[in-house]
Amino acid sequence: MKNLNYQEEVTTRFTVYNSLFLDLPYGHIYRTGTVLPMLQQLSQSGYEEGKDPVEIIEKFQRKILGTQDDKELHNLLFQLIQYIERQVLLFDSIEDAAFGKIYNLEGKGSVKELIGRVRHTSKMEELKEKLKNFSVRIVLTAHPTQFYPGNVLAINNDLEAAIRTGDLNTINSLLKQLGKTPFIKRDKPSPYDEAVSLCWYLENVFYKSIPAILYDLAEDMDESFEEWINPNLLTVGFWPGGDRDGNPFVTHDITLKVADRLRETILKCYYRDIRAIRRRLTFKGVEEKIQEAENKVYHALFGDKSKGFINPDELLQVLHEALENLKADHMGLFSDLLEKFILKVRIFGFHFSIMDIRQDSRKHDGLWEEILSKDDNTSTIAQYEKLPEADKIKHLMSFEKLPGEEDDYDDFHLEMLKSFDALEEIKKRNGDRACHRYIISNCQSALHVMEVFQLARLKLSKKAYENLDVVPLFETIDDLAKASDIMQQLYEIPEYREHVKNRNEQQTIMVGFSDGTKDGGYLRANWSIFLAKEALTDISRKYGINVIFFDGRGGPPARGGGNMHDFYASLGSNIEDQEIQVTIQGQTISSNYGKVNSCRYNLEQLLSAGLENHLFPENNRQLSESERKLVDQMADISYQLYNDFKNHDKFTPYLANVTPLKYFGETNIGSRPSSRGKKGELKFEDLRAIPFVGAWAQMKQNIPGFYGVGTALKSLKDSGKEQEVNALYKDSLFFKTLLGNSMQSIAKSFYPATAYLGKDKEFGEFWHIMKKEFDLSKAELDAISDNKGMMHDAQVSKESIAIRERIVLPLISIQQYAIQKLRDGVEDEETFKRLILRSMFGIMNAARNAA
Repeated sequence: MKNLNYQEEVTTRFTVYNSLFLDLPYGHIYRTGTVLPMLQQLSQSGYEEGKDPVEIIEKFQRKILGTQDDKELHNLLFQLIQYIERQVLLFDSIEDAAFGKIYNLEGKGSVKELIGRVRHTSKMEELKEKLKNFSVRIVLTAHPTQFYPGNVLAINNDLEAAIRTGDLNTINSLLKQLGKTPFIKRDKPSPYDEAVSLCWYLENVFYKSIPAILYDLAEDMDESFEEWINPNLLTVGFWPGGDRDGNPFVTHDITLKVADRLRETILKCYYRDIRAIRRRLTFKGVEEKIQEAENKVYHALFGDKSKGFINPDELLQVLHEALENLKADHMGLFSDLLEKFILKVRIFGFHFSIMDIRQDSRKHDGLWEEILSKDDNTSTIAQYEKLPEADKIKHLMSFEKLPGEEDDYDDFHLEMLKSFDALEEIKKRNGDRACHRYIISNCQSALHVMEVFQLARLKLSKKAYENLDVVPLFETIDDLAKASDIMQQLYEIPEYREHVKNRNEQQTIMVGFSDGTKDGGYLRANWSIFLAKEALTDISRKYGINVIFFDGRGGPPARGGGNMHDFYASLGSNIEDQEIQVTIQGQTISSNYGKVNSCRYNLEQLLSAGLENHLFPENNRQLSESERKLVDQMADISYQLYNDFKNHDKFTPYLANVTPLKYFGETNIGSRPSSRGKKGELKFEDLRAIPFVGAWAQMKQNIPGFYGVGTALKSLKDSGKEQEVNALYKDSLFFKTLLGNSMQSIAKSFYPATAYLGKDKEFGEFWHIMKKEFDLSKAELDAISDNKGMMHDAQVSKESIAIRERIVLPLISIQQYAIQKLRDGVEDEETFKRLILRSMFGIMNAARNAA
């Protein structure tokens, strides 16, 4: 059943506004817009008839051009690509404009709905107690999946506003601008460029939406704004400029530059607010204080820094003095304006967003090799390597200073050492919370954690060291299985245990979906993370430590994305839930957090999900032992199938030679290289998660989001456990969410476009293996949902995906046509490579969370 509101607010509007493109005063645009539906129809009917992309495009050439001139055809295809890109952005704007009408902003998962339930069940005191230390942190990453350049995003923002008000003249004007604005970045962005882009969201979205949620909470709970119990309830984290993992362009100078930009951005926000507040607070004794605040913020931002505020506490003191005067002498007139601003300063400080430092464990290994080689007390590296891990840790902890002069260290290692200097400097400039953790990716042992821990002890001042969280990141299936043993080992090390004690008995642990899914497939990765969290919670509780989980989830289901509210609401009491921390990347930032309405909606969904586990535990029963065995069995079956597939001798060659994987490095969307390894032969272990997931998404095959699910479900059905699995799907929110997110991956797949590969001499068998599991997964997922169809319980998302897939169908045909022609052998390879590259942008943008 279609959502009538969605039809009216989105589908119909898209049809109407899309027609405006045809009247734009640009050459070729009328012709392009007129022939595009023909290519769309030819693609749809062609795939239904079993035709391949070359046949479809050549038929399009005969019907539309009536010529064999390939140059003319290719010119038209490039024009079609540009046209479709703009259709996708128009659809984005229309959906964004309708957000408040197609989603119930006060329904399930909203703060308003939660407060209503709390009042109804007389749990207000429990809620207040939980809110004292609960927190949700959205961490904006530097991962490159946002294909729109900044100027195009600005048009999208203005277009959404015009559509919301029905301003036809402005819409038409913006479509003209859109028609002439390039969608491609000429140069790769630097890490600083990436940070500047994300600062736009901080300033224009998060600065408005986070305080708004807290204002409503405070009012509903009869709490004072300026004395709100927990200003850290909703915070934003920041990776651009601090994420060094695989990015040689992130230096300590860049880290400091980004931190300064964050400080500058929040001070600009404060300056605008203070000037607005001063227009109302014109009373004796109050106006002078507000003027003082304005002047000192101005100096901190633009003028003589010595005359400006050094930290937010100084600003808060002046604001509190003004508020006291206002209440004592002027009946508290307009005091709500000042109280709300005070809360903003408490939320964002002078840092705005909390920066993380991240580096790969293998890089720390290399740095310590050089440190040990310079140390007179270490005989040889070879002897050190033979030591048991506990003895290695003892040896590292015996260092009281770094040997030799830092300037004599290898340049890369010197940069790593200077990242600690940068971390300390950020704290001095922006406050302790501005940068307080170091994340170790590819963490495989207690030694990996202690390498960073000891570097921090040697490099940082006592205060900065005591304020630092050392965060291991566990991602692969093996590492997740060992995670609790590694943490127990760490908790037994006296120096580390003392540090955790001084950090209020808190330990943050990051678990990553990306490499887990790449390593073990969809079901095994998700179940391994669930089990690891339970084991980590258990071992931490035994040591009296509160573990905080930081999820590297990204956007698409293959990277742990999908329905986040249901995911967090389903975890149960065996997994610590003191905070929710999650990475958000590229397209998911712009689609879920790119506008105030959508940002507020999604933040509230996460907030209520985390609070529900504590307030209403009866709504989410734990998995029984028999149910756990069912999931474990399915995960094992899925893992074996995926492992066989991953180890197929055509797996890596297919990614390297058939998919657009190799072109991700040419899209100029991110500063990081697309692979960790050196140029040359592609190695599976060097593949980054984004190009890996993105390549499957471009092919409309979405392997990481479903592969093995069908076989697992079918195997249990065949062994007589169909009723148990069906009951599990019905009764367990965790399992239902797991399969629901896989359904989303299947809904975004389209195997007919690559059916021609089934006849390929080299990859035919490999393609059929994929297609067989896709068909089986689709059938089994449909069956378990009582044959209601994919995503039957998420109608808005289902309709959105369907329209987006229809819009980009011609792009898929063009891209596969180019891939097919290149594999068949052509003279003009450059043109076909450009067709592949150019079509990637629209396909990815339409999916919104494809990598």
